Amino acid sequence: MNTKSYKTIFFDLDHTLWDFETNSHETLGELYDSYQLEKLGVTSFEALCKIFSEVNSDLWSQYDKGLIKSEVIRAERFKRVLAPFEITDEELIGKISHEYLYTCPRKGTLLPGAIDTLNYLKEKYSLSLITNGFDEVQHMKLASGKIAHYFKHVVTSQQAGHKKPSREIFDYALGLHANHANEAIMIGDNLETDIVGAQNAAVDAVFFNPKGINHDQSPHHEIINLNELQTIL
Repeated sequence: MNTKSYKTIFFDLDHTLWDFETNSHETLGELYDSYQLEKLGVTSFEALCKIFSEVNSDLWSQYDKGLIKSEVIRAERFKRVLAPFEITDEELIGKISHEYLYTCPRKGTLLPGAIDTLNYLKEKYSLSLITNGFDEVQHMKLASGKIAHYFKHVVTSQQAGHKKPSREIFDYALGLHANHANEAIMIGDNLETDIVGAQNAAVDAVFFNPKGINHDQSPHHEIINLNELQTIL
């Protein structure tokens, strides 16, 4: 990989640096216990996590495609998660949703290799985030993970007025750095939003693929561990 022209590295946050799966799992466990959801009809904690994962992934996919607004995720997520267990109490659902949104971003677990890699990269490049996540939530995650100081800019879809994979959000981020497209590289875990999005803006991309999923895209590079970035950048 020719890295001589790179000046800036763009990172996704969730599932790339901030360990969404671990932090969300921990939060759901606390909610399961504090609201005694088993007594209300939730068959098991594992069942709750499985349905949450399916519902959350589906809603975020719709959001990324522009099919729904962010408010729909907040309003509908736990309604859909708890519906299979016949929990329909809107006040209860509202409380659980609010507590999840308040608690989860305050968890600070990062993915393996995140800090070592950021320490390495910050000495050589300007680092920024490009994320479709909500403004206030993403900043909470950065603070909880103690990684805010690594990033020159945090570019959210709300701030830029466009979501990944739109090229406009990448153009916006490039403009903040006064960079040309060939001077930046994007690192992310989502083929559609991060990799195709970067390619839409003529920006090189590294696909972070720890689960080794099969795909037909052609990222500039593919890694299964963040520490690999230290050998290619």
